[in-house]
Amino acid sequence: MTEPSALQRFLTTDPADVGCDEAMDLLHVYVDLVVTKGRAEAVRRHPGIAAHLRACGPCDEDFEGLLVAVENGSPGDVPG
Repeated sequence: MTEPSALQRFLTTDPADVGCDEAMDLLHVYVDLVVTKGRAEAVRRHPGIAAHLRACGPCDEDFEGLLVAVENGSPGDVPG
């Protein structure tokens, strides 16, 4: 199977997708919701970010990395 063209990706973009800039601006909020309330609640509160993470591999990688860091870190690891 071949990679979809830029036009195909554009035509199948979820209209709720907020784009990279907004997703990155609120990624810490989204991660906090996932950790404290669960993924379903994060998706309910921020459907545009959820749509973007489904569509954008690099942003989803950032999300997953931040999520792992938050879940595996301790409060003393974060400078205050």
